[in-house]
Amino acid sequence: MVIRPANNELEQDGVGRCARLPSPVEILQALIRFNTTNPPGEEAACIMYIRQLLEDAGIKTRICALDPSRPNLLAKIKGSGEAPPLLLYGHVDVVGVDKQAWSRDPFGGDIEGGFVWGRGALDMKGGVAMLVSAFLRAHVRKLPLRGDLILAIVSDEEAGGEFGASFLVERHADYFAGVKYALGEFGGFAFHALGKTFYPIMVAEKQLCWLKATIRGDGGHGSMSKPDAGCMAQLGNMLQSLSSSKLPIRVTPAARLMIESMAAALPLLPALLLKGLLRPRLGGLILKLLGEKGGTFAPLLHNTVSATVVRGGEKINVHPSEITVELDGRTLPGVTPQQFMDELRRFAIHDSIELEVLRHDPCAAAPDMGMFGLLSDVLQEADKEAVPVPMLLPGGTDGRLFARLGIQTYGFLPMPLPKDMQFTKLIHAADERIPIEAIGFGTDAIYRVLERYGTPPLSSDG
Repeated sequence: MVIRPANNELEQDGVGRCARLPSPVEILQALIRFNTTNPPGEEAACIMYIRQLLEDAGIKTRICALDPSRPNLLAKIKGSGEAPPLLLYGHVDVVGVDKQAWSRDPFGGDIEGGFVWGRGALDMKGGVAMLVSAFLRAHVRKLPLRGDLILAIVSDEEAGGEFGASFLVERHADYFAGVKYALGEFGGFAFHALGKTFYPIMVAEKQLCWLKATIRGDGGHGSMSKPDAGCMAQLGNMLQSLSSSKLPIRVTPAARLMIESMAAALPLLPALLLKGLLRPRLGGLILKLLGEKGGTFAPLLHNTVSATVVRGGEKINVHPSEITVELDGRTLPGVTPQQFMDELRRFAIHDSIELEVLRHDPCAAAPDMGMFGLLSDVLQEADKEAVPVPMLLPGGTDGRLFARLGIQTYGFLPMPLPKDMQFTKLIHAADERIPIEAIGFGTDAIYRVLERYGTPPLSSDG
């Protein structure tokens, strides 16, 4: 069964032809049916489907690829030049489904119970369907844009972006000249708390700071005990310390904006409790009092680190003389790798263990909020109960890569969600799905942003 919302009317395209716009739901179903599990990705067929949609409507496209099987699509609609270009971007690769118990085909794009089911429905083929649909609508309706509108559909976000956004930023930066703002993932979904319907809009994300810890010690025969000096003993101590040590609370501008905005919408006592998180001496106690709910805020107030890969030892009867541990570090905006390593030295990792930075993707210490007001207005007009709030994302997106070009990303894929839908627990999980209503809602909201972008003139308000 294919749902065809009312916006499937024939529309006039840019070269005078009549063309039926496929609905955002139909586009999403088609996208899900391409298995773009990364690795290996193999996003080409999915990208070419989107390219055909755009070219059928008379939009010129450009394909840029480091690997032909992992292409990226670029397209542009010219504006009047009254405002800077605006970027819409999203990725079509998805994480795998192995060993997950799905009740439906994860690559079927089935519609049932008011939802579209399948891998990527939330992350982020549903968002791509919204962005592509709004872009197509702007073209065929000849929307009078005040700034150029750029669409970038990329590969490889789920594995770091080497073939996708990173490649575009490094090799095709000229295409994004003048862009100040972008709409992409991750934000705009509704969540319900204390009788309020919050819509968090991502304005910042934590930085990637991957480290390698090298542990050295005396080798020797496995039959000889090394209770203290051996690599394994040091490894055990380090892992135990990492799991038990709490890095100190740091209050960043993005976290302050998020917490103060939420508190402003709450009754007095919950508001005071929430604002207490911004006081480092009280924050730790309040996080404990909040229990499971405190887990939502904890990574927004701390740098975090997880040991993920351990390498060492060659034979069962030989003590290793060196062990390396790869650490997935996520630092708050503005924290440097050296500050992070100093913090780890103080609270979790002994000085005798060598630390090396493997990768660091920096971002601005404070977000540019110049477009936040427009996004908030659109959400409040679409949902009278909406309480838009800026969000610091504890994970990472391609936004960190476009930030190298000075582009501020807003995670803005609006989705009204049922109160009992556990949005974050469905991402990367079995039975990932999105309400049909949310897809149309998000497309309409993005289109309204395009209608109003540049009026009144945008300002940079950090």
